[in-house]
Amino acid sequence: MVMVFSSVKFLLYFLPIFLILYGLVPERIKNLVLLAGSLIFYALGDVKSLPLLMMSVLVNYFLGLRLGSGKGKRTENAPTGQGQKGGKRKKTNHRKYGKSSYERKRRSLFILAVLFNVGILAVYKYVIPGILPLGISFYTFQVLSYLTDVYWGEEEKETSFVCFAAYIAMFPQLVSGPIVRYNEVRKALYARKFTARGIQDGLKFFTLGLVAKVLLADTVGSLWREVGMTGYESISTQLAWLAAIAYSMMIYFDFCGYSLMAVGLGRMLGFELPMNFKTPYMATTVRDFYRRWHMTLGRWFTRYIYIPLGGNRKGVFRTVLNLLVVWVLTAVWHGSTANFIIWGMILWLAIVIERQLEAAGLLRVLEQGPGKMLLHLYLWVIIPISWMCFEIVDVQELQIYLGRMFGLIPSVSASPGDWVRALEAYWWLFLAGFAACLPIVMKLFKRWKDTLPGAIILAALFWLCVWRLQMVGDNPFMYRGF
Repeated sequence: MVMVFSSVKFLLYFLPIFLILYGLVPERIKNLVLLAGSLIFYALGDVKSLPLLMMSVLVNYFLGLRLGSGKGKRTENAPTGQGQKGGKRKKTNHRKYGKSSYERKRRSLFILAVLFNVGILAVYKYVIPGILPLGISFYTFQVLSYLTDVYWGEEEKETSFVCFAAYIAMFPQLVSGPIVRYNEVRKALYARKFTARGIQDGLKFFTLGLVAKVLLADTVGSLWREVGMTGYESISTQLAWLAAIAYSMMIYFDFCGYSLMAVGLGRMLGFELPMNFKTPYMATTVRDFYRRWHMTLGRWFTRYIYIPLGGNRKGVFRTVLNLLVVWVLTAVWHGSTANFIIWGMILWLAIVIERQLEAAGLLRVLEQGPGKMLLHLYLWVIIPISWMCFEIVDVQELQIYLGRMFGLIPSVSASPGDWVRALEAYWWLFLAGFAACLPIVMKLFKRWKDTLPGAIILAALFWLCVWRLQMVGDNPFMYRGF
């Protein structure tokens, strides 16, 4: 039995039972119940990888204890511009904290901690592919953020094993994020409120995510799956574009839906987890798109890779090189096959070109008046193309598909009017998908969610999703495989 948020087993059994137990226990053992429930949830999804998760929690807990200075927050190890006002490093009193030998030991331990965590992730992604432990990419990055902040002196070491373990293994964000920094939940781990209002508010966010997953992602994704069964060489150019747009919507509503459900579950339990998406398809550039898409992963690479490398402070060439490093690492984080490198390089090149246009002042001109629509069209062309590079693992198949998108490879046996039939069958889903990509949806949700009509609509949508799940079964989240 694989446990996912969008399943009848989770919605009608696991979650209600867990919330009842969580609400009944006293405050002092809520973290213990959260940890136990999270481990059970994880075991129901991937019991074979549970020992690895527990080992990671245990080892990194002790690494954090050793990395912590025990002297309060310090910033001498932080890169310029992080954890300090004005971007200046604080001078260290070496007599107070010991001579440089102490810092050398901490630095060596930190390097060892990074190698340990990245090494395990690399082994499972590249040495023994095909058996990737559930959620390992996400909880590894979360651990690395904690250890780095402790090493930099921007976060105090966590001495409570239960609190640390609950942070890493917390089931709302364990499988597919968002990637949460420890300072975002530390206070809540020690003092939070579990209230009926919190459950209600969280359930509303959870329902919005459930609708995105079950009623949008799983349904519009049917067109993409149909094209896969037909064969890429046997579709028309028009259908290739329609299917690429369908996939673009499917991956957005699937991942955004999961993130909203995670935020909702967090609020039910008394945690304020960060939002992970901000209407990315309303962006005008690729650079802007990835400021809105999977925002917690983007800020992780910015904070722990891009800025320590120098960011954009060391000239144009160094900025381009730093961006290249970030996008190569982003690509290999997603997978070990060549298609992810192609995906990353396309996005890196687009962002580099956009930065040059911005420096020349051309983007500012285009963003005013009718030119803004041209930027939207540019984005709506390049993003579906990049998603094909992301999804199609076999490079030869990818070449065929891109060739069909641009009419460069002749079709073997395309059925005349295949795209017309697809549009007739899916037009209403495309329309609903386009509407759901607009910022007005979240604005209306926040405006109406606490009203009686809004609550009735959300309740009806929740049970509609449950009914659909009972009829067609649950469909695992796409990012479970990363």
